[in-house]
Amino acid sequence: MNIRYFNNPKTLEDLKKQYRELAFIHHPDRGGSNEIMKIINAEYDELFEIVKDIHRIKDGEPYTASQKTSETAEQFKDIITELMRMDNILIEVIGCFIWITGNTKIYREKLRELNFLCHKQKKAWYLKPEDYINRSQRYYDLDEIRAMYGTTGMVESTGTMKLTLKRK
Repeated sequence: MNIRYFNNPKTLEDLKKQYRELAFIHHPDRGGSNEIMKIINAEYDELFEIVKDIHRIKDGEPYTASQKTSETAEQFKDIITELMRMDNILIEVIGCFIWITGNTKIYREKLRELNFLCHKQKKAWYLKPEDYINRSQRYYDLDEIRAMYGTTGMVESTGTMKLTLKRK
């Protein structure tokens, strides 16, 4: 395996965060190259098969899921491509969720088509894994979720980095 663009992702969440960042830099819709994006997509597909069942719990420790994921590599790539076409939204991969904030009102029908759910308290849209089960009864705001699971940054759909948070 000849990986050139990804930086040794240990979990599926790490891989998705790196893919999102690479897509915002190299996607042809953003002025990038078709050839580079093809290489990135091929690398993503290879790495996805390796880490698809390895996740990270909120304290940062990786674990292998007892139940195999039903998600495919193509699903995430397609979602990121669709989101990049939306202006004035902020996209974050936090843990195994994708969170969308910003000027989402005009995109609500498209977000629903992509299976995003609206969280009225957080004033954000989110996409969770199909097989995700919430075991907590506690309410967490987005900043608390970011602190627990870490985020590599909040990316505006125009590709501008807005915020960088690091895991403790």
